Amino acid sequence: MPLPRIMVAPNGARLQKVDHPAIPLTDAEVITCAQACFKAGADAIHAHIRDADGQHLLDAARYRALVAALNKDVPGMAVQITTEAVGRYEPAHQVQVALEAGADMVSVSIRELCRADKAAVQAFLNDCADRKITLQFILYDAADCALLARTLPTETLNDPALQLLFVLGRYSQTPAQPEDLTPFLDWLSDEALSPDWAVCAFGPDEAKCLQHAARKGGKCRTGFENSLHLSNGSIAPDNAAKVTDLKALIG
Repeated sequence: MPLPRIMVAPNGARLQKVDHPAIPLTDAEVITCAQACFKAGADAIHAHIRDADGQHLLDAARYRALVAALNKDVPGMAVQITTEAVGRYEPAHQVQVALEAGADMVSVSIRELCRADKAAVQAFLNDCADRKITLQFILYDAADCALLARTLPTETLNDPALQLLFVLGRYSQTPAQPEDLTPFLDWLSDEALSPDWAVCAFGPDEAKCLQHAARKGGKCRTGFENSLHLSNGSIAPDNAAKVTDLKALIG
């Protein structure tokens, strides 16, 4: 399953209604948001779930229910779940959720995964391959790129179907700028790699960064998880507006 051209990440792990009233927190809100974003042009959703208090949750049963509902109510939209730890979960739990959530697409941070021992990591990669679960590896910097290269078998690293997400900027650090993509592209060039890659970008210039990535041959993940802003600098009314805005930028 190739990466979609536009994936929407509507809520993430941290933002609350106080940050924006259209942040979807409940499963019902996520489904309604997914329907609107699919209609606006998003090919996939990167789904987070929250607990009763609106906090980040990794729970396989809850994910199975959400994935099934999304497949039923938005049948043309691919569903990717997160295994993001957010300081709350250990690798063994993240692996269990990835394998048992019922999702065909799973995002995983290579630096979080590699907190487990090498044998456990390889077993997880083998299990995902056996179950036809497509992993997208999250890379935050050059050190993560090097870690991925040390972790994956050579044939997997060189497979054009390998899915990567390059993260530009941070919540608590400097907002993303288009030039933040350069070290990742240099790494691909230096290692002669041609994976299926996408970009997400934190901060007000998210749209500018995604437009730059699309021009370089990448795919795009947009949504309130990374930025509340539209390309004109205004605050988006909802996630669907961000999808519409991005689609107009990248054609």
